[in-house]
Amino acid sequence: MSGSLEVVHHHGDHLSVTAAATGVELLRYVYRAEDPWEAPKPYIHPLRTLSGKVVTGYRPNDHRWHKGLQMTASHLSGANLWGGNSYVHGEGYLALPDRVGSMAHVGFDEVSVHDDGLRIAERLTWHPRSGELWAEEARSVEVHDIDEPSGSWALTWSSAITNRRARPLRFGSPTTHGRPAAGYTGLFWRGPRAFRDGRIIAPHAEGPELMGQQATWLAYSGEHDESDGHATLVFVHAPENDHEGSHGEHPAHWFVRNSSFAAVAPSFAFHHELVLPPGATLTRRYRVVVADGAWERDRIAAVVDGLLW
Repeated sequence: MSGSLEVVHHHGDHLSVTAAATGVELLRYVYRAEDPWEAPKPYIHPLRTLSGKVVTGYRPNDHRWHKGLQMTASHLSGANLWGGNSYVHGEGYLALPDRVGSMAHVGFDEVSVHDDGLRIAERLTWHPRSGELWAEEARSVEVHDIDEPSGSWALTWSSAITNRRARPLRFGSPTTHGRPAAGYTGLFWRGPRAFRDGRIIAPHAEGPELMGQQATWLAYSGEHDESDGHATLVFVHAPENDHEGSHGEHPAHWFVRNSSFAAVAPSFAFHHELVLPPGATLTRRYRVVVADGAWERDRIAAVVDGLLW
């Protein structure tokens, strides 16, 4: 929609995307480097519904490195590009700062508002704590399908990660290293504290038992503090995503939690490591629908089916 969005670049810090008609800031894409212990990397926070309700958490006291919506790598060839303590089998989570790396902003190739929405194209580099170049990433974040009658809008996150080492990059998770039901890595959403005990919905199942399971989409619905009402976030795999030979049918396993805190990640290394050879590129694309209200399964499925890739 022409003129529906405005973007302001606060150079060296963040991009702010606002719905022009209402003045609601839908998202803030922050790319400044932060605390080295928290594995500095760009992230989206706050993320808001069309009515202005915040649906992300930032630096919660249980995990200071949880920041809104971000690309992560919890176990990467011995490095931790997730942040905080590192999981070591038989010893639990340990403070190992020499393992904690970073994803560094290099530059924006595009920041454009167009008739259908907005697109941000960014270049990043991935590093262990020693600073070596391990990977280069081409990332895009798009805002589109703003639908005021339904109170929803969509965000598409695309990442193409190229191995620049002379050796394979091994993407893993605490589960691949021995901890059950902790397969978090890849794109990761941390919900606000109020969303604890929220509702988890997938196409053919519901509830926290979806942890480690496969589905083409997964939704999380929570109730706000301070203001009345709910919000629903729907996380969707792109049809071309391929994982463990699935040929796009079920491209990942879901990490999802609603006890202790609200979190969702379409993990690309939940049960097994993903090995990326030198020079090869790992490409993933995901969609997040941000909606006001507590949506039911039929409504979620209809919206997912109606969004063109």
